[in-house]
Amino acid sequence: MVEKNFDLNDIVEMKKQHPCGANRWKIIRVGMDIRIKCEGCGHSVLIPRKEFTRKMKKILVKHEE
Repeated sequence: MVEKNFDLNDIVEMKKQHPCGANRWKIIRVGMDIRIKCEGCGHSVLIPRKEFTRKMKKILVKHEE
């Protein structure tokens, strides 16, 4: 399996889109669980890291420090 490197404030695309129609998510918390926020409606979701890495399609925008 390919290691997916993601950081705080990255914009990612998930395999399934949100019910609001948007498919861009911002990572707002990183730890054992990942909290992502929908860029369309602002809804946030907390999911386990293992599930997040399985459901993430690609990183759209890498956060610059």
